[in-house]
Amino acid sequence: MSTKKAAKVTPLMKQYNAIKAKYPDALLLFRVGDFYETFGEDAVKAARILNIVLTNRNNGGERSELAGFPYHSLNTYLPKLVKAGERVAICDQLEDPKQTKKIVRRGVTELVTPGVSLNDEVLQSKTNNFLCAVHFGKKGYGVGFLDVSTGEFLTAQGSEEYVDKLLQNFNPSEVLIPKKFKKQFTENFGEDFHTFYLEDWVFQPDYANETLNNHFQTNSLKGFGIEHLENGIIASGAILYYLSETQHNKLQHITSIARIAEEEYVWMDRFTIRNLELYQANSQHAVTLLDVIDKTISPMGGRMLKRWLALPLKNTEKIAQRHQVVNHFMKNHAFQQGIQQQIKKIGDLERLISKVATQKINPREVVQLKNSLNAIVPIKELIAETDNEALKVLGENLHACDLLRNKIEECLHDEAPVNIAKGNAVANGFSEELDELRKIAFSGKDYLDKMVEREVEATGITSLKIASNNVFGYYIEVRNTHKSKVPETWVRKQTLVSSERYITEELKEYEAKILGAEEKIHALEQEIFQKLISWINDYIKVVQQNAILIGRIDCLCSFAQLALEENYSMPQITDGFELNIQSGRHPVIEKQLPVGEAYITNDIQLDREEQQIVMITGPNMSGKSAILRQTALIVLLAQMGSFVPAKAAEIGLVDKIFTRVGASDNISMGESTFMVEMNETANILNNISERSLVLLDEIGRGTSTYDGISIAWAISEYLHEHPAQPKTLFATHYHELNEMTQTFARIKNYNVSVKELKDNVLFLRKLVPGGSEHSFGIHVAKMAGMPQQVLHRANKILKKLEKSHGSEELSGKLKEAAEEEPQLSFFKLDDPLLEEIKEEILHTDIDTLTPVEALMKLNEIKRMIAPVNPEAKKV
Repeated sequence: MSTKKAAKVTPLMKQYNAIKAKYPDALLLFRVGDFYETFGEDAVKAARILNIVLTNRNNGGERSELAGFPYHSLNTYLPKLVKAGERVAICDQLEDPKQTKKIVRRGVTELVTPGVSLNDEVLQSKTNNFLCAVHFGKKGYGVGFLDVSTGEFLTAQGSEEYVDKLLQNFNPSEVLIPKKFKKQFTENFGEDFHTFYLEDWVFQPDYANETLNNHFQTNSLKGFGIEHLENGIIASGAILYYLSETQHNKLQHITSIARIAEEEYVWMDRFTIRNLELYQANSQHAVTLLDVIDKTISPMGGRMLKRWLALPLKNTEKIAQRHQVVNHFMKNHAFQQGIQQQIKKIGDLERLISKVATQKINPREVVQLKNSLNAIVPIKELIAETDNEALKVLGENLHACDLLRNKIEECLHDEAPVNIAKGNAVANGFSEELDELRKIAFSGKDYLDKMVEREVEATGITSLKIASNNVFGYYIEVRNTHKSKVPETWVRKQTLVSSERYITEELKEYEAKILGAEEKIHALEQEIFQKLISWINDYIKVVQQNAILIGRIDCLCSFAQLALEENYSMPQITDGFELNIQSGRHPVIEKQLPVGEAYITNDIQLDREEQQIVMITGPNMSGKSAILRQTALIVLLAQMGSFVPAKAAEIGLVDKIFTRVGASDNISMGESTFMVEMNETANILNNISERSLVLLDEIGRGTSTYDGISIAWAISEYLHEHPAQPKTLFATHYHELNEMTQTFARIKNYNVSVKELKDNVLFLRKLVPGGSEHSFGIHVAKMAGMPQQVLHRANKILKKLEKSHGSEELSGKLKEAAEEEPQLSFFKLDDPLLEEIKEEILHTDIDTLTPVEALMKLNEIKRMIAPVNPEAKKV
């Protein structure tokens, strides 16, 4: 039996351990006096992230790590912890230490996590801070997104690919997942998200419905149009549960929940979003499309522009309305500038009104809210005079908020402080009682001056003065040379080297009066301010509506500004299937060209009758990828409602944009470049529609040359023969594919032209009809600075290879193969046989199928199609 005594734990550490046990997953900031302290593992983490000193202390015989910082520095250090992915529990003193002889009562007042923060230092003004939850349903997935700082609440449900795309688009700061799907989430959606795991019971339909209805004070979710989204509702309910668990209970600013309507927006898979570098760059210093097009002024506009970029429209009427407003701004530049001048005066309305709901707003921010609403009035008046219908609707829906603005104006000083405790926040004339108390507290200088005059006259002490400090309050100071003249009624308070300090009855009475007035002023200002905040609560919805409308107006002004500065033109969106771009430019690349260098423009024409697939050949570095990307970006900008970097553009509405551009290794997941390429390409081929735009770059280059050419040929043939006939740009350095035009009517050859000089090659970056015959790979190697002997040897090997395996021979073989084998044929979509085969496949459980059963099933399907293809051999 051990004789060692158990280490004695101090009362403070006992209290700390009890609170820490309630928040084991959070880093606990424990308020001790004027410091926030961290202990043990938390201290080690905090010291590393915050770069503060890590020390040790003895807690009842046990050494424990310790790290802390002053409490007034919380806004400096908290954002660093949250940005590092930490969940931070802030434990404050819940009573005045002077009012208790026992240990001070403490408790967690807020739990801040990456996805739940109202701290301005953590948030970025032009970026949403979404908390997300993902529900793994029996059929598909549910997802919810909530920005606590703005009150935006969105939900959706669908396939793994759809949820994956939304996660890429919304880029949540934190994702909530049921514990049992921890591994599956990582496998399906990657490891790039800060995740937190909730108990599985949270993700239940009844509990989620009850949670949402209780919050919105409704009987059903029909009014929000989400009642049929069971998986989406479960995910959204989990988000509200998490907020209550993290001590966030004041949520009146979350006034509604909206469905992300998949059918209203252009489909882009995660590969396309990544390949086009819309708002996240693939390399550290790369410029994104958002960087180039964002001319918004307000935080609401900046966040909305990001949303528009993530979800381009596919409704011609809505797109046309946006284009008309942008065109109106461009034609009336002075009018546009007038509106933008007012938008500059508007703060972050969404986040300000959210702070009202959560009671985290300070007096200066309330004045900022009033000033922002003041700036909306001229915008409303300016728009009222316009003849543009779409813009007029926006202006009419803006609320002037006269009562709210006047109330704040009457109540608060324009120079109100950040901290209400500093006083002088409430305006003079708002409260008679407050004005009276201020007279008592602040007219003291005159009173003291008169008292000094009286005492000098009565005692003859000319150097007498009255002052105060925090320790002794008010006192009369007399130099030692006049000590003999001090009246007996004065009471000595303090002796200094060269003087004495005294207190009199009159001075004590005056002090009590002043201090009483100051305390009353502080309490009254607090009370008035709290009543004002409660009153503003009734205007949450109205201010949120104004914020959305100002965001839209700002985005449309931004498009007009962009078009004026960068010479963009208005595209024409039609219900047809043609894509016709004249003199198109890449919006990002053209901004990075050296000063004075003009961007080489290119025309693109695609349709479903004559030129469905454009095969672009040309050497590496010639600009094939840029042409592909700029085509996608022009379509994307047009359907967002922006003007486009082209002389003219006629765009038949596109519903899906697919890109396979550049190598994107996924070696960490055990996949080669070629495997990733094939996965992405298979995803495209399985999801194309008649309004799809498909952009393929160098398909097949991850394998051997013959393999690569065969795959590229088969993919092109598949796209050509598919009933949807999707518009396709296919960039390749396999010039053997030029032969396809002889067999397939809607495939046309183009090449990015080059000019061959004596010992070099000049890239002209111009797209011209006809195929390319050379790859110029060795010229590119030369430009990269490859040693001369390597280049010389490469040229010799190339000549030998061209003699032994001529491209004519290879092209001939491909042509023979195409003629010998019947081309890919597709059943008509209404073919009953196709339906029969489809049913047969759908009702097959492939997870339990043995290899022999699989062969038998395949043989069965082959027999079904035998009448269509009598040559088919038995398996």
